[in-house]
Amino acid sequence: MPRQLFVTTALPYANGNFHIGHIMEYIQADIWVRYQKMMGHAVDFVCADDTHGAPIMIAAEKAGITPQQFVARIAAGRKPYLDGFHIGFDNWHSTDAPENHELARQIYRDLRDNKDGSLIEVRTIEQFFDPQKNMFLPDRFIKGECPKCHAKDQYGDNCENCGAVYAPTDLINPFSALSGAKPELKSSEHYFFKLSDPRCVAFLENWTQDGKLQPEVANKIKEWFSIRTNPDGSKSEGLGDWDISRDAPYFGIEIPDAPGKYFYVWLDAPIGYLASLKNLLNKRDQDYDAYMANPDLEQYHFIGKDIVTFHTLFWPATLHFSGRKTPDNIFVHGFLTVNNGEKMSKSRGTGLDPLKYLSLGMNPEWLRYYLAAKLSARNEDIDFNADDFMARVNSDLIGKFVNIASRAAGFLTKRFEGKLGHVSEDGAALLHQLRIEHTPIEQLYEAREYAKALKETMLLADRVNAYVDANKPWDLAKKPDQEARLQDVCTVCIKAFRILTCYLKPVLPELAAQVETFLQIEPLSFTNIVDPLTAGHVIGTYQHLMQRVDVKQLDALFEVPATVEPAQVATEKVASKKTAPTATPVDPTAPGGEAIAPTIQIDDFAKIDLRIAKILSCQAVAGSTKLLQLTLDAGELDEAGQPKTRNVFSGIASMYQPEQLVGKLTVLVANLAPRKMKFGVSEGMVLAASHADEKAEPGIYVLEPFAGAKPGMRIH
Repeated sequence: MPRQLFVTTALPYANGNFHIGHIMEYIQADIWVRYQKMMGHAVDFVCADDTHGAPIMIAAEKAGITPQQFVARIAAGRKPYLDGFHIGFDNWHSTDAPENHELARQIYRDLRDNKDGSLIEVRTIEQFFDPQKNMFLPDRFIKGECPKCHAKDQYGDNCENCGAVYAPTDLINPFSALSGAKPELKSSEHYFFKLSDPRCVAFLENWTQDGKLQPEVANKIKEWFSIRTNPDGSKSEGLGDWDISRDAPYFGIEIPDAPGKYFYVWLDAPIGYLASLKNLLNKRDQDYDAYMANPDLEQYHFIGKDIVTFHTLFWPATLHFSGRKTPDNIFVHGFLTVNNGEKMSKSRGTGLDPLKYLSLGMNPEWLRYYLAAKLSARNEDIDFNADDFMARVNSDLIGKFVNIASRAAGFLTKRFEGKLGHVSEDGAALLHQLRIEHTPIEQLYEAREYAKALKETMLLADRVNAYVDANKPWDLAKKPDQEARLQDVCTVCIKAFRILTCYLKPVLPELAAQVETFLQIEPLSFTNIVDPLTAGHVIGTYQHLMQRVDVKQLDALFEVPATVEPAQVATEKVASKKTAPTATPVDPTAPGGEAIAPTIQIDDFAKIDLRIAKILSCQAVAGSTKLLQLTLDAGELDEAGQPKTRNVFSGIASMYQPEQLVGKLTVLVANLAPRKMKFGVSEGMVLAASHADEKAEPGIYVLEPFAGAKPGMRIH
């Protein structure tokens, strides 16, 4: 019977463009959705921009625009990615849309007014306050040491190392990620969802362990329910209550009957799934309430492993206790690495920029196929290896699959006016073998075992190519008495190509559409796997369906961005155009491309105070492609004896992502006169090395001391 499915991917935060991790997740979900539609099921596939929260509010303020304008700019850039990689969402919406405001408030009221007792509780809590920014700090703007596993530089709501969930006040040695200041505790009234309520605990223990989740995910979640002893001897308690409110100023949805209080972004963001669906149904004049009341409706979410907590605890509990349907499953995937597990970095040539990929003329279906050939139903990381990518695409898609049509179509067009012939017994046996494999391949798609589905399909392609090699249509074409056999063999190839295309269509939708046009057939689906190509059917003129991967494209894709100028020169030029130094002449025979500077005396060197500094926080600078803003600890104290930090702008954004630098030690020119820049005041300079000829040897390398050095130590 046809199924009704509601499918989503995780909402991307609207503070930047899509990265390759987004595209991988969307492709994974899109393949599953396309398969379901090919099975004749009704699927609504939706997503939305996650628009609320302090980070966007702060970014918009820096850009001098409203948060609404900021997220609108981001939303305007989504289409080239989605269209470019053939990702077929039925609707894309926003969590700041009226539907989400309405649904979030109603769900909150339903939780508050639960017939068995309210699950909302108001408490006065102590909350971290940034004295420099004069605002309460959101969880993600507080960093410190995890109280469970003691990993450094963890956020204020959950640990990315061990997965623990905690309150920001539980962090050890916390600091503000905005200013680097030590936050102060201030009292504030907050709203909590009582996740520790026995009703919630009992529901979630059953919901997470009833077999719907991946085993590795369910086992991890199970740890969060019980009190246990950690390796360091500390105790981990069971589920804690969830703080769902934030204080003004905050960009979000105001809580009903609570002026100045806003829903924490993770409360209203998943509700955005429902809001996007409601927006889609409204466009169709369908009744949202009736749609959701359908007892046969299935609801699925594709997410990354970094947001399991929110989707397997908070989200199902929110839905269940507000009287709504809970997800039928949460499909969790791992991360994408590059070239044998290396972390992605654009500046080091290990990043995979989706738009750059498309701009180089690389076929988006190469990437769809390659990712699918690595994806399984497990929560596992997958690796993009450039050599493997080229080998798989060129061997599988060109050498095995497309090759079948190219070897047969020309003979049919030139010798038989494009007409298919009758199939002999050996050809019929081969086609039967291909057709009976549709059920196991369908089951693999259903189970999201894409790698296995593609492997099985390519094994079938091997059978077809073996048939071609055994019958040698190029030899048959030379023998006048073998005309009937030539038409027979080529007809078998075309019929086999149609079946294989059907099996690949969820992964290669654009190529499948070209094949449908070429074969002059109705759209392929798993419901019409029975061959409609009868003798006498006329196919179109064959056009080459896919090019091979060119190694030059891969080289360009992973090319390290050219450095515009050395770090010091870049920083100084931005600091003051009037005093910008002249670039040092390049000398290719000299070390580093430039001659050694004139000799100085020790007294000259002693005038420069070089200190070890720790990078407490780092962020991109809105309006600049070169600068990163660093908050440094150089071991200094203010007049009150409290730790003092420095703000430094450095022209190293072409080489480093902010998260790569946080927690690192570096070298600071501590007695450099402060410079007032349009972005703020820079209180020093971090040292970095670069080659004088940035075109020949691009790269900027921040100096990092050996282990054991401490902030404040002077370099002699």
